[in-house]
Amino acid sequence: MRTALCALLLLVSGCGATVAQDKPAVDPVTVTNCGQQVTFDQVPSKVVTNDTGITELMFALGLKDRMAGYVVDGGNTVDLRTSPWKSDFDSTKKLADKISKEVVQGANADLVFAGWNYGFTESSGFTPDALKQLGIGTYQLTEACRNGVGKQRGIMPALDALYTDLRNLGKIFRVEAEAEELIKGYQQQISDAGKLMAGKPRPKVFLYDSGQDQPFTSGRNAAPQDVISKAGGDNIFGDLDDSWTTVNWETVVQRDPDVVLIVDYADGEANTPAQKQAFLEGFAPLANSPAVKNKRFFALPYAALVESPRNPASIEAFAKYLSQA
Repeated sequence: MRTALCALLLLVSGCGATVAQDKPAVDPVTVTNCGQQVTFDQVPSKVVTNDTGITELMFALGLKDRMAGYVVDGGNTVDLRTSPWKSDFDSTKKLADKISKEVVQGANADLVFAGWNYGFTESSGFTPDALKQLGIGTYQLTEACRNGVGKQRGIMPALDALYTDLRNLGKIFRVEAEAEELIKGYQQQISDAGKLMAGKPRPKVFLYDSGQDQPFTSGRNAAPQDVISKAGGDNIFGDLDDSWTTVNWETVVQRDPDVVLIVDYADGEANTPAQKQAFLEGFAPLANSPAVKNKRFFALPYAALVESPRNPASIEAFAKYLSQA
C-alpha cells in the first residue's frame, strides 16, 4: 500500500526527493535593433524610458511593472495631460526631466529604452556604448536609427518602425500576443481612416515643429510622414531622406503648403499652437500660401507625432480634419 502511494506521489512530488520550486530560466531571445543583433538573456525588470512616446509604447503593451521609471522633458506637459495612459504616468515614477548616466544608475536600470536625439547623443556622452560599459543594456527606438549617412536617422517607413518596435518588445518581454493584437487594431484603424479622403485631392502639408529663424520639420523617415500620407495629404518635405530635420523658409514658401500641421509642445520660442499659428500668419513670405490665406492649421501633441502608439489615432484625427476642410 505504501509502495503504491509512494508511486502515486512520485508523479506529483517525487516522494521523498527534493523538488526545485524555482521557475525554469527564461530562454534568451535575440532581436534585430537598428541593424544589430541584440540578445536578452533575461526579461528586463528595471527599464528606464526616455521621452513620452517611448514610455507609452511600454504602457500600451502592459509593461508598466517592468519599469524603474521614466524621463520626460518638463516642456511636454501637454503630452502627459492628453495621454491615453495618463493613469500609468501618474502611478510610475518620473526620474528626471533630462536623462543621464547618473539618472539610470540611480534607478538601478537593467535596460534603457531611448533613441538618437531621444536621449542618446554623443555631446552628453549618453550613448549605447557608454551604457554598455556600465553593464546597462539598451534598446533603440527604430524611428531614430541612424541610416549610415552622417547622423541622418530613419531606416524604414515610420509605421513599419512602430510595428517593428512593438514586435521586438513583445519578444523581449514575452508579450508577443499582446503586440500582435495592438498591431492588428492599429492597421484596421488606419485603413478605416484612409477611407475618409478617398477620391479627394491630396493637400500639401507642412509639418511645423518649431524654429523662427529656420523651421524644424519632418522628412520621410519620421512619424509625421505616415501620419500625413495615411490621412490623405502629402508631406512637402517627404523627399528628404531623414527624420526630424531643419530646412529653410525659402523652400517652405516655394512648396506652397495648403495645410500646416503644428506640433503642440513648448519649443522655447512659442509655447502653444496658437502662438505658432500667429507667428506663421505674421510671417510675410508665407502670406500668400493657401494654408495662411485659408487659415488651415491643425495641431497634435508632440507624442502623437513621434513614433508612439498614438500614431494611428493621429492619422484618424488628421484625416477627419482634412476631409471636412
